[in-house]
Amino acid sequence: MKLSIVVPVFNVENSLDECIESILQQSFHDIEVILVDDGSTDNSPSICDRWADKDTRIIVIHQPNGGLSNARNKGIEHANAQYITFVDSDDKISHDTYERLMDILLAHPEYDLLEYPVTERYGNCKRQHLLTFPTQTYHDMNTYWLACRAYDHAYAWNKIYKKTLFNSVRFPEQHVFEDVYTLPKILSKCHIVATTNQGMYYYCWNSNGITAQADGKQLQYLLLAHVNIWNGLYKQKERLDSRLMRDYYARLLNIQLDVYELTGNEPILPQADYTGNYKLRLLHFIGLKKICRLNKLLHRIIKRRR
Repeated sequence: MKLSIVVPVFNVENSLDECIESILQQSFHDIEVILVDDGSTDNSPSICDRWADKDTRIIVIHQPNGGLSNARNKGIEHANAQYITFVDSDDKISHDTYERLMDILLAHPEYDLLEYPVTERYGNCKRQHLLTFPTQTYHDMNTYWLACRAYDHAYAWNKIYKKTLFNSVRFPEQHVFEDVYTLPKILSKCHIVATTNQGMYYYCWNSNGITAQADGKQLQYLLLAHVNIWNGLYKQKERLDSRLMRDYYARLLNIQLDVYELTGNEPILPQADYTGNYKLRLLHFIGLKKICRLNKLLHRIIKRRR
């Protein structure tokens, strides 16, 4: 068996049929589909069982609610294929995606991870944004993280991995933004990562999801993950592209500003001296604490005027 597809399921009775159907209708057939029902209280469990009765490639696991990471980890434990991927249960895959991707991986067994395009759908999935990639290989994982801006799309689901990468890696449980913590651990075990313009993952933005509704404490957890990564990169800054490092730092500064505005907690982002956009220039002149306070004050003034 070539590909294990792990689908965490929790109270998605309205989208689950469409998700499973998009997987089973793939032109690549050498798959197993692991549906992990994570304590659903709607009709999702019976939908999973009904599909399993129709197709022997489906494995259903019913378990008490443990969260997304726990459900993914359970799927990893039961995966038997050479490669593994993940699909969220309110998303879909285009018809020949896995055939195209597996053709690439089987032709290049040296690839440890293959990342493919995403159509992000917003506003009841009516507005779309396309995330595409060039056909590219990366032998240096720091270059992949920075040049490909992997920090902006550290999603678990638009990638196919060698199953062995998860031998000692699991998604962190009881935490949000688990993908940002997991991907760097996976990359530390990779020798070659590839990106492709083949295939398509259809992601439906959930306005009630963690990413959209994250509070200050949750955003601080995201920031902490990135700060740990940043500290490792900064130690190697002499051999890394300074423009790419600047762009990553600018991204982290935006998260830090949001965290401070929501929590008032002491900034945890190390100050670095980069010039570029106005925030980086301002940071250079007044320092991290003052720019955090200024940003919070300006947003208060704007809100009062509305």
